[in-house]
Amino acid sequence: MGSTAGPLGHTRRLVTGAVALLAAASLVTACGSGEDDSGGGEGGGGAANATGTDDGAKLTMWTRAATRPQSEALVKAYNASHNNEIELTVVPTDDYQAKVGAAAGSKDLPDLFASDVVFVPNYTSSGLFADITGRVDALPFADKLAQSHIKAGTYEDKKYVVPHTLDLSVLFYNKELYKQARLDPEKPPISLSEWDQQARAVDALGKGVNGTFFGGNCGGCGVFTWWPSIWAAGDEVLNKEGTEAELSSDTAKKVYDTYRGWVDDDIVAPGARDETGTTWTGVFPKGKVGVMPMPSTTLGLMPKDLDLGVAPIPGPDGGKSTFVGGDAIGISATSKSADQAWNFLAWSLGDKAQVDVVAANKDVVARTDLASNKYSDADPRLVTINELVTDGHTPYALRFGQTFNDPNGPWLTLMRNAVFGDGSKIEKGNEAVTASLAD
Repeated sequence: MGSTAGPLGHTRRLVTGAVALLAAASLVTACGSGEDDSGGGEGGGGAANATGTDDGAKLTMWTRAATRPQSEALVKAYNASHNNEIELTVVPTDDYQAKVGAAAGSKDLPDLFASDVVFVPNYTSSGLFADITGRVDALPFADKLAQSHIKAGTYEDKKYVVPHTLDLSVLFYNKELYKQARLDPEKPPISLSEWDQQARAVDALGKGVNGTFFGGNCGGCGVFTWWPSIWAAGDEVLNKEGTEAELSSDTAKKVYDTYRGWVDDDIVAPGARDETGTTWTGVFPKGKVGVMPMPSTTLGLMPKDLDLGVAPIPGPDGGKSTFVGGDAIGISATSKSADQAWNFLAWSLGDKAQVDVVAANKDVVARTDLASNKYSDADPRLVTINELVTDGHTPYALRFGQTFNDPNGPWLTLMRNAVFGDGSKIEKGNEAVTASLAD
């Protein structure tokens, strides 16, 4: 989910995706199961040629604006070192789903297109991507790819996408404020209760300093930063099929109660109640907040004089997890250049691209075996972030956008009732989320 809009589009309001699904119906009919028929046999082929073809083909690729920096860096490096040439089109994030839907309806999708990973199930189930199972499995590092993205892009036991960009939710904490509050700057919270204690200790400094902050009117912010505390306790937020919510569990209520306590006791920086996500990542860089969850992609954007640490998001009593957001990417079902398109995807996941392009830009690598590399080793915070991928989750739900990102969706109502309003409505809120997921 990109450094400006994040993995879930949580810094902006997204189109719900209904246009994309309606338009996709004609593509499913035209292309059958969406399997890659470029030559290479069962399961999407390509198993005998894991690197694809580099013969000077002209390829088209789309990505949303949220991942512009990462996408442009990869495409630039690929074009400079290959015969194939990719023409990248960056689409405004809010317009992306509608554009993909319209292109699917007219059978005019590009050779390659990326998607916010939480919306990938909509596209795989609608037949918009080519089956690349054999190609993925042939990669020597296939089992080291971010499995949360692979799982999100697996439909009926076939793989359709690979990781493109990764954005993780992590805790940022201000070491200077920790020192002033007589907290150990090398001991970030390892439980939600410790997070609560440390935030309150920093908040007690006064003089415009606050303990924490969150986007209280932003559904995407909530799933990105609250759900990891539930996962860290070993609980789930949705059933496996993504059709039933489990957001009224005892663990979930402990998370809500902690945030509610921060609101009631004025531990939160001003503006949390009305924060829709457009400015929530701009609060911590000002140096007046003790500890708060942030997108990992914002690390490279922090002021150089801000002494900050990075830590996993903990559960109520310990554990750690993260929301593995970002974008996944696949080959469109209508591409006539699948072998050449795969050449880019395979290269983008290789050692050189992941280290010298992705890691060099302080972004999260897509492979767990490269978590420690020459760039991350120079900054232990990057190692912490990269290693969290194995503890992360990417929830699966066909109606994710309508239910969780839509400002009029049931999740935001549950979230706000739990923290600002009537906490007794959590169970009813959970029922409403389930109803939305099953529509």
